[in-house]
Amino acid sequence: MNHTVQTFFSPVNSGQPLNYEMLKEEHEVAVPGVPHNPAPPTETSVPNHVVWSLFNTLFMNPCCLGFIAFTYSMKSRDRKMVGDLTGAQAYASTAMCLNIWALILGILMTILLIVIPVLIIQAH
Repeated sequence: MNHTVQTFFSPVNSGQPLNYEMLKEEHEVAVPGVPHNPAPPTETSVPNHVVWSLFNTLFMNPCCLGFIAFTYSMKSRDRKMVGDLTGAQAYASTAMCLNIWALILGILMTILLIVIPVLIIQAH
């Protein structure tokens, strides 16, 4: 049995065997939907406010602001998954503003629904 070890040589490095990184770069294939050079997640963390939007959707939901905020949160999440961080940040910012307004209006409505009946009962 004749076992021979075969090494691959590149004409560029003239006799030096190729290492894994060089082969990987040479045969790298772009995958659709994935950013070419993704940055580490710690640097590109874009909050999408999904939980906050869901909370505002389920409780009070004045003028459907919670539902609209939830929609923008989902759009932000989708943009982040595609790699469009600018779009994700824009949608997240809109979702945050809508969540703030939904929370403020929800708190005011809750207070009014408690205070007005109490005042009416005390007046009688």
